[in-house]
Amino acid sequence: MYTDNQEEKIPKNPNEPHKPEPKKNHKPWIPAIVGGLIGASLVGTVGAVVDHNDGDSVSQEQVEKIVQERVQEEADKHKDGNKQQASLDVSTDVTETTAKTQDAVVSVANLANKKSTIDLFGFVQPDQKSSDGNSSEDDYETASEGSGVVYKKDGQYAYIVTNNHVIDGSDALEVLLNNGDQVKAELVGTDVWTDLAVLRIPASAVDTVAEFGDSDSLKVGEQAIAIGSPLGSEFASTVTQGIISGLNRNVPVDLDGDKTMDWQVNAIQTDAAINPGNSGGALLNSAGQVIGINSMKISSGQVEGMGFAIPSNDVKTIIDQLEAKGHVERPQLGVAMANLNQIPIEQQDEVLKAPDNLENGVVVVDIDSDSPAAKSDLKVNDIITSFNGHEVTDNVSLRKALYDAKPNERVNVEVYRNGKKQTVTIQLEPQSENP
Repeated sequence: MYTDNQEEKIPKNPNEPHKPEPKKNHKPWIPAIVGGLIGASLVGTVGAVVDHNDGDSVSQEQVEKIVQERVQEEADKHKDGNKQQASLDVSTDVTETTAKTQDAVVSVANLANKKSTIDLFGFVQPDQKSSDGNSSEDDYETASEGSGVVYKKDGQYAYIVTNNHVIDGSDALEVLLNNGDQVKAELVGTDVWTDLAVLRIPASAVDTVAEFGDSDSLKVGEQAIAIGSPLGSEFASTVTQGIISGLNRNVPVDLDGDKTMDWQVNAIQTDAAINPGNSGGALLNSAGQVIGINSMKISSGQVEGMGFAIPSNDVKTIIDQLEAKGHVERPQLGVAMANLNQIPIEQQDEVLKAPDNLENGVVVVDIDSDSPAAKSDLKVNDIITSFNGHEVTDNVSLRKALYDAKPNERVNVEVYRNGKKQTVTIQLEPQSENP
């Protein structure tokens, strides 16, 4: 069965096999890359050419040449259009978000004094000073590096927030700006408990200042972008993307290196890559606002993609105090303590006389002289179970309850003493600096 446009090709000799006729040597009309849109346009174009030349003799080669020219014109148009569209698609959310803040994210170098030098003969030489007796740039070497965020600029200074552990133990500080400039930085204040610090540099060195967002309005699953210097300034302004994985995470922290948890940091969890050197960098929302200061990650072979940032609303509260006073003013109690569940059962029974049903609390091990605790009726071996209305189960919960109080507040503390429950009233006093 054949259509009107088909012919059956029959061999001249019925005994000969059917051979396909050789293809005519025509140039292809439409390149394979030309899509349906070009083909549709081509139909009208070719028709116009043929109609226009209806009264003349037009060879097949001329028609093919004209068609190829029109096809190429259409292909070029769409190729240029695709290039423009691709550029628009790339310059979307992440690039635009990053562009707003990237220049405000800096590298922070923790500098240490060079202890000594060795001359050509192997003799140790003392520390070298410049001619005016002051330390010069050559007297320092980079001990470690982290990141920071320029968040404020006034007439004289630009202010940078970073992590306390980034600048801890430094003899001097230096900031590497995104444009490559290196600037000496001055430490304004630091807070070990929230792992935050504020630096300042000359305002003239800074053009871009980051904007804080509202971390209380965050939702799990929304976009998160981390900017910092992983592994140091060699990879400055590295951008990684992820989501907000969790909110209000209590992350245990060992501040003094004794492998005992001293504190719990309230943090935003994200799967945006946060690597060593990212500490102090910015965690951004989709509007390019700083919603957190990158602080830590869980390093374990069993865990991947768990980074944490200090919420921006917490950051703003702390850095305001660091700018004003150089430290965060908190109340002090003046006791050395141990968790009840770390005390051997025999001592709980014989020394503390703890009730059998009491499993958690904080034991007063020692009391500092002239402290608020010493001026109250609190005693060594008291077991604290409540502080100012907050349940106390361990040293972290006691410290959080203490720091929720005001520096000069009068608080009630519930304790077990010799097996009996009683209440002690303590007049708190301000803690002037970091422990």
